Order: sequence, then C-alpha cells, then structure tokens
Amino acid sequence: MSFTQELETPEERWDDIVFPPSDILSDEPPLETDLHRLQMTLLIACLEWLWRERNDFYASGNLTIYYSPRQRKSEKFRGPDFFVVLGVERFPRPSWVVWEENGQYPNVIVEILSPKTAATDRGLKKQLYQDVFRTPDYFWFDPNSLEFKGFHLVDGEYEELPPNQQGWLWSKQLGLYLGIYESKLRFFSAEGQLIPIPQEVAEQEQQQRMQAEQQLTEIESLLNRYRERFGELPD
Repeated sequence: MSFTQELETPEERWDDIVFPPSDILSDEPPLETDLHRLQMTLLIACLEWLWRERNDFYASGNLTIYYSPRQRKSEKFRGPDFFVVLGVERFPRPSWVVWEENGQYPNVIVEILSPKTAATDRGLKKQLYQDVFRTPDYFWFDPNSLEFKGFHLVDGEYEELPPNQQGWLWSKQLGLYLGIYESKLRFFSAEGQLIPIPQEVAEQEQQQRMQAEQQLTEIESLLNRYRERFGELPD
C-alpha cells in the first residue's frame, strides 16, 4: 500500500468518522536546540514585519497541523517548523485545523533539519507535503551544516529549485528569495534586499540618528572655529 493510499479514507467509511473538535491544541515537542528556536522565530518575525499591513496570511512554526479525521494516522506527523498559509484571516490559532480552514493547507513550508529529524524531513514529510498537503513550496535548512534545498510542486511532484548566483532560492508563493545570510536562513526581496526584523530596523534607525547627530556636531564645531577666527557669519 502506498503512502497516499494509507492516508485515504474510502467513502463508505466516512459515516463512521467523528471529526475531532476544531479548537485542538498544538501537540508539538519542544524545539531541540537554540538554533532551531532562533531560526524559526527569525523567519516568522521577518515575514510579519514585511507584511505588517496585510491581514490575509497566517505564519507560524512548530504548530501541529491537523489534516485528517483519523488522527491515529496523522499523529505520526508533527507540524512544520515554519509554515505560511495565504488568503486566510490573520489571527492567533491554537493549531491549524484544515477542516475548519476551508480545507486550506500551507502554501510554504520550511523544515529546520537536525540529526533526529533530517531523514524524516527529507523523506516521509517531503512525501506528505507533496502528496497530501500539496504544498507548492517546500524548503529545508540545516543550521549546523548550512545544507539548504527547496522544491516547487510541478504536475503533482516536487522539482528541486535551482539557486541563483547568490545561492538563493525563489519562492513563487511568497514572492521572495530564501537564502543564507550570516549562517541563518533569511528572506530577500526580488531586488535582492535583505528583509529585516524590527530589531534590525530599530538598530539601523538608531545608527542613522547617531550619524546625523555626529554630522551636526561636526558642522557646529566648524562654525565655532570660523567665528573664532573671522567673527560672525554674514547674513
């Protein structure tokens, strides 16, 4: 029996199925390392800042996706480390319950590889996201080795995405590149600009203010030296 067939439910059995409640809490294990946690929160923070004016997406991570009424099957599969669903209302959820979200699955998934999960992320989960979720863009990233690959769904099967000159991979769903910057997976605009997080924006603005204040101080110093030598400036 194929993986997809194992997850399918014959029509004659649907009458016997009781759907779980829609407010199911996520049942994910703790993130394995600080690198996993930091990478996941970095991706979420970047996208939420970039799309801060939008209300038509949901981005989360390490959150269970409940997609089958036969939860004894789907319990075998944990939620993605990072995922984005497009065209939905933006509000917090205790988990992602597909049958309560008009049947919508993630448009983009990123898995953060670890020694414990790498084989599953490259194999079983990739098959699940291709055959069941039908997620158009799937990426994985290893924060230790910096292995980075991406796939796009073409005619029902994943095809590996070719990198550009910078080694970045294009996500058609997001309209953004994903690429490695300072050993972390980051988003880049179509023009090649790094998508910042609020902290980076605040630091950049503070640096710009300090530079402006320094320039003003230098100008005032030059003016004072002029006055000491030549007197007041002419009107």
